[in-house]
Amino acid sequence: MSAVAARGALLILVRHAQSALNLEGRVNGDPRVDVALTPEGVEQARLLGAQLAHMRIDECVHTRFERTRRTAEIALQGREVPVREEPRLDDIDVGLLEGHTTAEYRAWKRAHSRRDLLPGGESLDDAAARYARAFADLASTGAGVVLVVCHEIPIRYALNAGWGSDSLDEPIHDVPNATPFLFDAAALERASEAIARIALPATPAA
Repeated sequence: MSAVAARGALLILVRHAQSALNLEGRVNGDPRVDVALTPEGVEQARLLGAQLAHMRIDECVHTRFERTRRTAEIALQGREVPVREEPRLDDIDVGLLEGHTTAEYRAWKRAHSRRDLLPGGESLDDAAARYARAFADLASTGAGVVLVVCHEIPIRYALNAGWGSDSLDEPIHDVPNATPFLFDAAALERASEAIARIALPATPAA
């Protein structure tokens, strides 16, 4: 554990509120595609704001996707909180599967390894490695409370790796929208290290 992580920062990881594509059961890995929150998603973001209303928030981090920015904006409405983008927590680049159904995406996953590139996109392990780097940097920010609004997959990976699972997808798979998961800096640093070990296993010596 780093000396900085020991200082006691609190990281609040939240999946964005329900989006139109969540409702349709379709995948989106391109931040240039505008995907709005549903009316239910707007209410979820407001409820998240109510849950956080009596907590000090020192910084908010969101991804390049509009649904994360909008969730953060609604949840923090009326508060002066510094906000910044973190592209390394972007959703997985699904390439040619953009806009396809979740079922089609999961079928592709079952037929391939984590190291295989999605057609025209990135591999699951490549995405996991950038999540690990982003979490490591967040864990080293020092004391303070940071709201991190991102996507289901990085939070799933952090939860499972942090609990010592050998799989990034189990035992937790479905992460609910607009629900806060709390990590202190040391816990997020451990999760980051575990994600990196799983996604980038050491090469055996020759």
